[in-house]
Amino acid sequence: MSVYILTLSCPDRVGIVHAVSGFLLERGGNIEEAAQYNDHGTGLFFMRVRFACERVPEAQLRTDLGGLAEGFGMAWKLHAAEQPMKTVILVSREGHCLNDLLFRWKSGLLPVDIRAIISNHRDFYQLAAGYNVPFHHIPVTAATKAQAEARQLEVIEAEGAQLVVLARYMQILSNELCGQLQGRAINIHHSFLPSFKGAKPYYQAHDRGVKLIGATAHYVTADLDEGPIIEQDVARADHTDTVEDLTARGRDTESLVLARAVKWHSEHRVLLNGHRTVVFR
Repeated sequence: MSVYILTLSCPDRVGIVHAVSGFLLERGGNIEEAAQYNDHGTGLFFMRVRFACERVPEAQLRTDLGGLAEGFGMAWKLHAAEQPMKTVILVSREGHCLNDLLFRWKSGLLPVDIRAIISNHRDFYQLAAGYNVPFHHIPVTAATKAQAEARQLEVIEAEGAQLVVLARYMQILSNELCGQLQGRAINIHHSFLPSFKGAKPYYQAHDRGVKLIGATAHYVTADLDEGPIIEQDVARADHTDTVEDLTARGRDTESLVLARAVKWHSEHRVLLNGHRTVVFR
């Protein structure tokens, strides 16, 4: 039995759920999971449906969905549910998020297919080899940034990556590369922004005596660290914590938040809603 995930958004109106469910019923589709959301602020409707369908082939489903969508002004995507999402990871010299993603992937906890790791340093080539993942060392300097990004994009496209994860990749992507990766690149960073910018944010946080530390996972856009947020979380801190304590707790939180964001994206649970996201968890 073929299983699919349909995601859609359109202007809200009466009868959308009925039309979608009726469309699937007519083609012998069995709905296994469904979720919908009406944003009263924007007047938009969002829906995610997981369904099984054997009677109608995928190509015909896509053709028929085009006709349904036209009548409602829908933006829609149809995905094969059992197909893991091809993913490329970018990393620099902090490997906690990379290590966590690789372990979850090999443990069967993430529906992704990690096709390559790209880094501007050589630190994690042995870790990549241990998971049998191709490792691409692409150094980046101010003088070679354009050439380096061209090479990165070449690897990403050659692997057919549907998802690019910046797992503590400490280079700012150009506007051009951000545009190429729009909607399929996720970044992770601490949640001290905009209060503690620049180097050593945990030192700044410790100096100010923060009581909460956290992490944010968001889609990459040309506006640095301001893309649509997918997931966030926090951890408590107190006066006994050292900078090292805060840093360790922050890294744990970053790993968890990024893993959730990657899982939800790869399960097609995240829909863009302007500068925000709808996440059908």
